[in-house]
Amino acid sequence: MRSALGGPRVLLRRLREVMAEQVSAQERLDKIVVLIAANMVAEVCSVYVLRVDNTLELYATEGLNRDAVHQTVLTAHEGLVGLVASEAQALNLSDAQSHPAFSYRPETGEEIYHSFLGVPILRAGNTLGVLVVQNRAHRTYVEEEVEALQTTAMVLAEMIASGELSALARPGAEPAARHSLHKTGAILSDGIAMGHVVLHEPRVVITNYIAEDVPKETKRLEQAIAKLRADLDRLLERGDVAEGGDHRDVLEAYRMFANDQGWQHKLLEAVATGLTAEAAVERVQSDTRARMLRSTDPYLRDRLHDLEDLGHRLMRQLVGRDHAPSREQMPDNSILIARAMGPAALLDYDRNKLRGLVLEEGTSNSHVSIVARALGIPAIGEVPNAAGIADQGDAIIVDGTSGSIYVRPSQEIQSAYAERVRFRARRQEQYRELRDKPCITKDGQKVDLMLNAGLVIDLPHIEDTGAAGIGLFRTELQFMVSPSLPRTSEQLALYRAVLDAAHDRPVNFRTLDIGGDKALPYMDTIIEENPALGWRAIRLGLDRPGLLRGQIRALLRAGSGRALRIMFPMVSEVREFDQAKTMIERELTYLRQHGHTLPERIDVGTMVEVPALLYQLDELIERVDFISVGSNDLFQFMFAVDRGNARVTDRFDTLSAPILRALRDIARKTIAAGKVCSLCGEMASSTLGALTLVALGYRSLSLSATAHGPVKAMILDLDTKKAEALMTKLLEAPTGSVSIRQKLTEFAEAEGLAL
Repeated sequence: MRSALGGPRVLLRRLREVMAEQVSAQERLDKIVVLIAANMVAEVCSVYVLRVDNTLELYATEGLNRDAVHQTVLTAHEGLVGLVASEAQALNLSDAQSHPAFSYRPETGEEIYHSFLGVPILRAGNTLGVLVVQNRAHRTYVEEEVEALQTTAMVLAEMIASGELSALARPGAEPAARHSLHKTGAILSDGIAMGHVVLHEPRVVITNYIAEDVPKETKRLEQAIAKLRADLDRLLERGDVAEGGDHRDVLEAYRMFANDQGWQHKLLEAVATGLTAEAAVERVQSDTRARMLRSTDPYLRDRLHDLEDLGHRLMRQLVGRDHAPSREQMPDNSILIARAMGPAALLDYDRNKLRGLVLEEGTSNSHVSIVARALGIPAIGEVPNAAGIADQGDAIIVDGTSGSIYVRPSQEIQSAYAERVRFRARRQEQYRELRDKPCITKDGQKVDLMLNAGLVIDLPHIEDTGAAGIGLFRTELQFMVSPSLPRTSEQLALYRAVLDAAHDRPVNFRTLDIGGDKALPYMDTIIEENPALGWRAIRLGLDRPGLLRGQIRALLRAGSGRALRIMFPMVSEVREFDQAKTMIERELTYLRQHGHTLPERIDVGTMVEVPALLYQLDELIERVDFISVGSNDLFQFMFAVDRGNARVTDRFDTLSAPILRALRDIARKTIAAGKVCSLCGEMASSTLGALTLVALGYRSLSLSATAHGPVKAMILDLDTKKAEALMTKLLEAPTGSVSIRQKLTEFAEAEGLAL
């Protein structure tokens, strides 16, 4: 490599000195381009910064006409500089003017220069600008020079991202790195939240980019890579992974990436240019992320997550941090951003400070979405590169009514949303005025609106909403938020508190529904090819009777002298219900023998969420005291749709004839037998869904606390006879001949029902 000043390591050291000087932003940039030009024996060095209007402005130059600084502006795709920015890849040309993308700007005086090397200034996969060197001679820059310029671009990326250059910009032409950003995604949970970003997997903050001892940094990197590979080997040798299957294939592919010599070579090359091990990982990850985000190949885009995970894991090993910072340190009004997460991870955060959630993955029927709704926080999913568009502490608005998020919003946007928040508060106040009003339709049909709950913080909602009781108490949430298996005494205390809060109103306690994506941190994770169809809920409870019997005993003791309702999840056949009910009888015998006061009345029911039960309803109804339909899983299983897979969740409508006919059959048979039939899935929490269920004959619905007001207001204005007549007509029509959703929406509009 040609070098006047001793190579890239000398350049980086001198850059560090310039970055530490107390000078203006423009002076610092001017010194940087002079240093780079001298080090690379280049006659020109220029820095272009991407602006909020998606143009590239010349911010500093050595060699071109200085008067062109802040005057030359290119569109994001104009010329060679625009090509580097849009492709996020280096461009190395010996004769720039012969390239078809070359664009001549006379004010710069660059027509005398032939060779061109441009590299994108990247951070977290986002392009912040372009760094260029040029020479008069026809030459191709060698690989070491390209590496050196890419390394230098990292330093510039941090300078731009810090906001230091904002003072140099005209209003409306600020650097894009810190500008207000608007993104849209899928609505997971309704509501509006204003707060500050908390990254679920925060990027490791690199405090030192420049290596003092390159051999030492090389050794640190090699040791970290070796440990990463060893950890993956141990994971694959574990007993629950050793058997073959799709899950092992996925992990093998993950290990293949970790053992890729090309990946390691790129990392070591980056260190050789003078970077610390951490900075090398960051640079390689940022380059890879930028290229793969622009790829149209879905396979390559999916593999980005594997590489991201590897990079995060390697970075944490280098800095000696295995886990994210303490979540006790999270600020008030926190908006959590993550690529993906399970419900247990969400519940691990301080719910008094958590205001919203943004996910790169996630669908409206995923368990983490259900927990978000239970917590009453707005959530948006399917936001591309979610974790890369914001920094820790950035201001953010999450609009769960439109699917929009605003990162670093302008004052106008903040003011507009503050007014919307006040409006929603006034509307909630109007709903609260309905709290004590009986939930009876216009034609005199009583509908019980129950509450979905699972935590102590949910209990005040019983009074706040005027709920008729708790239609679904998710007992597994206590297990998911606990660092260890809750003792029987802890379970007993919670169940008593729930019954006390409900007073004489019914509470349907659902026994543990764990497994699948509801993993417990203190239990061995069982990796299954199809976890939703695997060892979970009642299946796990029957196979681990000690766990289920302990919970049943706590429930029976909590119900001492009062009415108690227990229901079992994921029952696939009547035999499973019989086995579970036998456990209740055994525990009752035990409590009698030990002198405990028994519940005054015990009703035992089951969830209907497995399609096989639709063909065992007559036998099941004979045995149960009540039935509660779990529409989320029933829909998932009926249509063979993974509720967490965004590619297929929208292929089938939850208000289509097949599922509605099944729901109607369940209600008709249960009610005809004189048993209570309710529905506790997310379908009941939407006004249109609730309208549909009432039209199908359901008179007991269990929904989230935030949905009570809108659903109750709709039901008070509903004429059930008209709704039932329309539903009968729609379900008798040939499947697919009409859109049931559209017809019900039109009916609601004609009847003046607020949806």
